[in-house]
Amino acid sequence: MEIEGKIILALPEQSGTSKAGNEWKKREYVLETHESYPRKVHFDLFGAKADQYPLNVGDEIVLSFDINSREYNGRWFTSISGWKVEKAGERAAMGGNMPPQDFPGAVPPPPAVADLGSGATDDLPF
Repeated sequence: MEIEGKIILALPEQSGTSKAGNEWKKREYVLETHESYPRKVHFDLFGAKADQYPLNVGDEIVLSFDINSREYNGRWFTSISGWKVEKAGERAAMGGNMPPQDFPGAVPPPPAVADLGSGATDDLPF
């Protein structure tokens, strides 16, 4: 999924060591959308993504993300994890929206209909 907006808050980096002894880090941000009724969206960049996409307050971005919910002690928690960040200007420089991706098992688009020119009629062939 994708969402576009402006970074309005950058929270301090968090880091630590997992139970397995692996180092980890996470950066959290709040993005505000540009809709008629702007929404604030809290998301995080985890691990290598935290360093790969350094963001600052005021940056206009397009965020590609996954949503994950989990249960803990009978309560449910939802997180938004970013996996790709594009600066809004970079996307515009590439010609606007990116072409849709092909997914395994996707139905191909119908073939283009050839222009029959001015000599064609609307008569049915039967």
